[in-house]
Amino acid sequence: MSWLARTFGTERRLAQALAAWNAGDYGVALDLWAPLAHRGHARAQSNMGAAFLEGRGVERDPSKAVDWLRRAAEQGDAGGQRNLALCYYEGWGVPQDQAEAARWYEKAAEQDDPDAQDMLSWMKLLGGGCAQDYAAARRWAEKAAAQGRVGSMARLGDIYHNALGVERDPVLAAHWWQRAAALGHPEAQAMLGAAYLAGKGVACDRMQALHWLEQAEAGGAGELAAGFLRQARAET
Repeated sequence: MSWLARTFGTERRLAQALAAWNAGDYGVALDLWAPLAHRGHARAQSNMGAAFLEGRGVERDPSKAVDWLRRAAEQGDAGGQRNLALCYYEGWGVPQDQAEAARWYEKAAEQDDPDAQDMLSWMKLLGGGCAQDYAAARRWAEKAAAQGRVGSMARLGDIYHNALGVERDPVLAAHWWQRAAALGHPEAQAMLGAAYLAGKGVACDRMQALHWLEQAEAGGAGELAAGFLRQARAET
C-alpha cells in the first residue's frame, strides 16, 4: 500500500471515529482510535487519553489517560499537551504540579490552542506555576479572545481596569467586558453594569447598568453585582 493510500485510510478512520464520538457511540470511536494509537498516531493517542480522562466508552482511569496523553504530547499534539497540562494542574493520574501544568499549557498555546492560551493567560496573571507576567498574561488573553474565549475577554477587561502591566484604560476595559457580557459571562456583566452606573469607559446609563447587573445576578455573580445593583435600583 502506498504512503498516500495509508494516509487517506488513517484520515478516514479518524473522521469516522470522530463522527461516532460526537454521536455518543464512544465504543465505536475507541475501536477505531485504538489501533492507530498503538501504531503511534498522535491524534489518536490524544483522543484515547481524553476518553480515559472523561470515562467515556471506558472506565475513567486518569493513569491510563496520562500515559496516552503524554505519548501524544511528546509528539507535539496540541490537544494532548493541553489535556496533559490539565492532569498536572488537577493532580489527575500524576502528582499535582503547577509548574509542569504551565509548561505543557505553554507548549499547546504556542500551537495556537485557544483553551491553552486562555489558561496560560490566567496562570501568568496570578503567577501560578510560573513567574507572574502581566504582559504575557495580556498577550495570551488577546490570542485566546481572538478565537472566541470569553474568559480571556473578561480578563482583558480586568487587566485594563486594574492597570496590570498597562495604563489604566476604562474605555478598553468596558470594551472587553461588553464583548464577554454579550456572550453570557456573569462577572463581565457585573463589571459592565458597574461601568454604566459610574459612567466609566461608557456613557452613564442606569437602564443599561440595571440590565447587565440583573443578568449578572441571574448568571451567578450576585455577590459581585449586589452593591451596584442596589444602587442602580435606587437610582432608576
